[in-house]
Amino acid sequence: MAVFKYTARNADGKQMTGTVNAADRNGAVEQISAQGLFPIDVSEDGGKTPSKPMRSTVVLPDDAPRPRRRSKPKLRDLATYSRQLANLLKAGMPLTSALSSMVNLETGGISSEVSQSLLHSVREGRNLSAAMGDYPETFPEMYINLLRAGESAGSLVEVLQRLADHYERFAKVREMVGQALMYPAFVLGLGFMLIFVFMSFILPRFMKIFEGMKVTLPLSTQILQGLSDFFATWWLLVLAGLAMTFFILRAYLKSTAGRERLHSWILEAPLIKKVVRPNLFGQFARTLGALLRNGVPVLTALKITEGVVQNVVLQEAIALTREGVTDGKTLAQPLAKSGVFPKLMVDLIHIGEQTGDVPASLENLAETYENELESNLRTVTTMIGPILIVFIAAVVAFMLVGVLQAMFKITSSIGAQ
Repeated sequence: MAVFKYTARNADGKQMTGTVNAADRNGAVEQISAQGLFPIDVSEDGGKTPSKPMRSTVVLPDDAPRPRRRSKPKLRDLATYSRQLANLLKAGMPLTSALSSMVNLETGGISSEVSQSLLHSVREGRNLSAAMGDYPETFPEMYINLLRAGESAGSLVEVLQRLADHYERFAKVREMVGQALMYPAFVLGLGFMLIFVFMSFILPRFMKIFEGMKVTLPLSTQILQGLSDFFATWWLLVLAGLAMTFFILRAYLKSTAGRERLHSWILEAPLIKKVVRPNLFGQFARTLGALLRNGVPVLTALKITEGVVQNVVLQEAIALTREGVTDGKTLAQPLAKSGVFPKLMVDLIHIGEQTGDVPASLENLAETYENELESNLRTVTTMIGPILIVFIAAVVAFMLVGVLQAMFKITSSIGAQ
């Protein structure tokens, strides 16, 4: 048995020092964690075993779990993982025991191998945030920074609960948008399928009947016949043209200029902006508010938020805001100067700066924009559905009229004979 000196933080964030007797350093870390402390530095008394620094990477031994590379987890998965870990810690479990339990719990897109690797890293004396930093494809930068802030303040449970709330809200908004788009997508898909079946199978049969009769077909029927013949003859060329257009457009939209143009248009396009703008502004306010609420420095918080908001125009505005704050300006000043953010947001952030509670202002803004998004989604869905139905009905009606006019013409010509 050897004596190990340690420096750790308790649940209140207070730094403590002491010694424990253990066979090795891993055993010392487990004893410290079992006391409800978060180890910061552990070394053998006498300097024989130097403390391992809290690195951003770790070399695992042969028997340590090595997680396979997996796809990025869903927002619900992150929320569930955070909630379960917070509940275990809140029940009084040491961090190592909680992570050991997480290995056996069902957490969706976060594999048990990741939890095993985190457990091993924490037993080695690393902070949980540093261990999670080894898996950026699983835990986003925002997640790790909030966790690091919680560890420094001794409020890991509270931060995990806030992270769970945060990702649950984001997941709810994303699901809400997806559900709102399902009905228009279904109507549009069904309409194009009906048009394809009519033009490919039904119309050609009628055309064979009309060809045997020496009657001048109506203009609408001639247009339909021309379209049918064109697609029947040049369908391969049409598909090649569509594929080429798709890849050219895709390449352009991946370029900086293309993304800027598309994202600028999305922010100003009628109907679309009613969904996109409150969604983006809500993301900005919710993310920045959560980071500032948990003690993340404003410049770091803005940098992380810039990566969360998936719009080039807003990202550039946030980058300019970060430069302005670096130069000593308040948060509201560069936001107003960018011309991208609405006056309501700028004014409420300014009030928050005056009262000394910017996170509360941002949280109120997030709720405002999320409610606006929900209301606008209902409005836009209600409007788009009938518009698509009328459009498809008009196309189908034109095709039916073309066929019926030809039949009436043939019938009248036979009656005249």
